[in-house]
Amino acid sequence: MPKIKDIQVILTAPEGINLIIVKVITDQDGLYGLGCATFAYRELAVKCVIESYLKPLVLGRDVHKIEDIWHLMYNNAYWRNDAITNNAISGIDMALWDIKGKIAGLPVYDLMGGKSREGVLFYRHVNGTSIDEIIHKIETLKNQKIHHVRIQWGLYGGITKEINQPINSEPGTYIDTTSYISDTLKMFDSIRKYFGDDIELIHDIHERLAPIDAIHMAKQLEKYRLFFLEDPFSPEQLEWMRQLRSQSAIPIGIGELFNHPKDWETLIKERLIDFIRIHMSQIGGLTPARKLAAFAEQFGIRTAWHGPGDVSPVGHAANVHLSLNSHNFGILEWIGFSSVMYEVFPGMPYEKDGYLYLSSKPGLGIDINEELANKYPIQTTVTKWTQTRLPDGTLINP
Repeated sequence: MPKIKDIQVILTAPEGINLIIVKVITDQDGLYGLGCATFAYRELAVKCVIESYLKPLVLGRDVHKIEDIWHLMYNNAYWRNDAITNNAISGIDMALWDIKGKIAGLPVYDLMGGKSREGVLFYRHVNGTSIDEIIHKIETLKNQKIHHVRIQWGLYGGITKEINQPINSEPGTYIDTTSYISDTLKMFDSIRKYFGDDIELIHDIHERLAPIDAIHMAKQLEKYRLFFLEDPFSPEQLEWMRQLRSQSAIPIGIGELFNHPKDWETLIKERLIDFIRIHMSQIGGLTPARKLAAFAEQFGIRTAWHGPGDVSPVGHAANVHLSLNSHNFGILEWIGFSSVMYEVFPGMPYEKDGYLYLSSKPGLGIDINEELANKYPIQTTVTKWTQTRLPDGTLINP
């Protein structure tokens, strides 16, 4: 049986976002697997955990024992369930699934039971500084047969405006939540009047409102028939979900900040949400993600894996494999990538007429051009976009 011979961590940023790729090399010539461990804002910490702790732990182990190795990595530090360790675990876990598929000569979705569909429906992001700009961008996507769009006027927290701040206020991104709510309602009204029901709309509050304000906004948005409203509350305020559910029928997607499948248990069992929004590497990789998808299926909850720019192409490939397999698939977030990403990551998922497709290659079906990846070094800097403040300077969740 092939054994784990070496583990390498590849850091690259072809589009300016730090990506963490894990390469698990076996003692069988030419047999290796790739996994995503991307935590774009703590990349050196993840690299350290993999190289200093997980690699010595798993070297020499049988690559087929994915389940056992996952639990070994998860429990080895005693303290568990943190984002840095989970991403580190994910990199190795996904790579082992990639290896298993290559050994079997099958794509990963076939290892999980095969396809439930031939293509994966996805949504793209649209934001702009004016409603006319947003309309134009939606029309461009519609011409590409993309009918699911997440719309934001400005970005998270709304349009940048002149805000009266206290003297000597700290630097940061200042938002006016009152204006954000009214502007968002105006945006949805304009978009629905222009497109009618010929487009599926999504919006991300990104936990930037007080819970009662998020409920107020959700109730007002209900008449615009959203495909789902994302992250109305932060993970620390999920008790508010029952109040929201009792007052509005707007579909809810949540969870990219969760660390463990148990974080969804109450939300799923009580049917308080409609879509599980999971950053797959954040919860430890394919092994826990496929179990959570199967659990959600029993309660009629659909999947909508997190797929922004700070998920690597390897992570996106894993998202697509699981989406092809899961009966309760809903939609997949897909940011869209430049040609350079397809050069660095040959075999990554591709889009056509509103659906995502994979190569039929075994494993995850994706590779990395390491020589080219090295031409795009990461930048370790202070993260600024998470320094979000109210007009009086109070820091809030980003």
